[in-house]
Amino acid sequence: MTCVETIVASDVITLEAVNESHVAELHQMVLRNRDWLQQTLNWPQFVKSEQDTRQNVQGNMMLHQRGIAKMFLIFVEGKMSGVLSFNQIEPSNKTGYIGYWLDEAAQGKGILSASLQAFMRYYAERGEIRRFVIKCRVDNPRSNQVAQRNGFQLEGCLRQAEFLNGVFYDQNIYARIIDNTRS
Repeated sequence: MTCVETIVASDVITLEAVNESHVAELHQMVLRNRDWLQQTLNWPQFVKSEQDTRQNVQGNMMLHQRGIAKMFLIFVEGKMSGVLSFNQIEPSNKTGYIGYWLDEAAQGKGILSASLQAFMRYYAERGEIRRFVIKCRVDNPRSNQVAQRNGFQLEGCLRQAEFLNGVFYDQNIYARIIDNTRS
């Protein structure tokens, strides 16, 4: 049996590296949230079957093992409640680009912030990531607030950097540096 990489965020919140045992539950969570996810993400429209979710999970497991992306599922009291990931990692720069989404029923309860803090602490303490980046659409206030609430600094605006539903949108780029190499 393989050991599942787990990050403990609180006594009720854990993050588990995605694996094939999560496919059915993850697929149902995507279907449940598809309408609102498609307002901010492009990929949900392409999730048609559980096999689509399985292929996504398998691809993410391979990227996780290679250290170029990491996908974790957020569990609250054992119930899958969201996704927190490094969509891209630049190992030589120790930079990780963060993506996230929560089940609608789990929003507004501090779950994402607790998960994000534990996630960043875990990778900073391991010395793997020191620069954490969140890119989000300018007109997505909730995602911008997540970055601001969690100590990220706005570094600028990327003009027409995100293509979604046939339209190019501006993106804010936020970063937080956690350098554990200094004494």
